[in-house]
Amino acid sequence: MGDLASRVAAAMWAEDTASAGLGMRLVAVGDGTASVEMPVRDDMVNGHGIAHGGFVFSLADSAFAFACNSRNKVTVAQACDIVFVAPARRGDVLVATAAERTSFGRNAIYDVTVRRGDDVIAEFRGRSRQLSGTILEEQA
Repeated sequence: MGDLASRVAAAMWAEDTASAGLGMRLVAVGDGTASVEMPVRDDMVNGHGIAHGGFVFSLADSAFAFACNSRNKVTVAQACDIVFVAPARRGDVLVATAAERTSFGRNAIYDVTVRRGDDVIAEFRGRSRQLSGTILEEQA
C-alpha cells in the first residue's frame, strides 16, 4: 500500500485541481518533504517576458502543502513569503523542493527552494498550522 506520505499525497493530489491545472507534477514525497515540478507555459509569462511571480509562488506553495501534510495530519499555511532570486522563462521546467526545518506544538516551519536545473529561482518560507483531523482515515 506504500508509505504513509505517498498515500497521503495520492489522496491530496486526487483533489488538487489547482496544481494539476497549472501543469504541476508531484515528483517525490517523504516524511516532511516533497518535490513538485511545473513547466512555465505561455500563459504564465508576464509583460516582462518572464514567469509571473504568482505562478512561482503557487509551485512553492504546492510543494509546501504536500510536505506539511505528509504525516496525515490536516495542515494549512498560516504565513508564507518568497524571495525571487532569478527570472524563469517560457519553457523552463521548475522544481520546488520543500523540507521541514522545525516543528513546535501544532506549528512548523518549512523552506522551499525553486530551481531550474542547478539555478535557484526563488526561496520560499512557509509557516504551517496543524488542524484537527486527518487526510486518510486512521488505520486500526
